[in-house]
Parts: sequence; structure tokens; C-alpha cells
Amino acid sequence: MRRLLPVLGLSLLAGCATQPARKYVVFFANNSVELDSSSRAVISEICAKAQRHPSRIVQIEGYAGAGQDLSADSLLAVQRAKLVAEQLHQDGVSGDRIRQTPRAPSTTEASAVGSRRVEIELVNP
Repeated sequence: MRRLLPVLGLSLLAGCATQPARKYVVFFANNSVELDSSSRAVISEICAKAQRHPSRIVQIEGYAGAGQDLSADSLLAVQRAKLVAEQLHQDGVSGDRIRQTPRAPSTTEASAVGSRRVEIELVNP
């Protein structure tokens, strides 16, 4: 029985390690690059988690819907990702741990609100 306890403990730890990383989502108003209070709360939460896991990279993906001007929409996705990255840096996450990836504007998003977002995830390097 004593030999089974370490094996059971390692099995539980292995199960926890294989869970997918949680994605945090910050939503924006239409054509906006401003953070509201709920967005700041999400960023504060991921900042605290990043400080608890200093070896992980903070991956940021900016999104925007496809409207009349795709270049303006692409720029909006970049600006949103950059804004979130800057806020994370101001809140204490080292800049060398932050990776930004803008995504191309999409008309296939499930909703207009869903395309106005930034996704944040802690990933292993």
C-alpha cells in the first residue's frame, strides 16, 4: 500500500499538468482601444497569475472583425494587443515575457462582440 501512494500522487500531478491553459478574454467596444473596468480586472487577474508562474510566457492575441477597411481592422487588432501588453507591463509583468500576435480580421466570428477581443494565455516557453 505504501508503494502505491507515491504512484497515485504522481498520477494526480500528471493529470493536472496536462490540462489546457486557461484563456483570459478582454472585450472592447466597437472600433475601440480603451480598457473598461472589467477589462482591467481581467488583466489584473492574469498579472497575478503570471507573477505566481514566473517561468511562463504571457501570449496575447488581438482580434478585430472584418469591416469595410481591412487594413484599419488589422491595425485595430494590433493596437488592442499592444494596449493589453502595455497594461500588463505597467502592472508588473516583465516585457521579455510578453508575446503579442495580432490576428487577421475575420468575418467568420460567431458574433461581432466576439471579434472585438484580446485573448491572453500563460504558456510554457
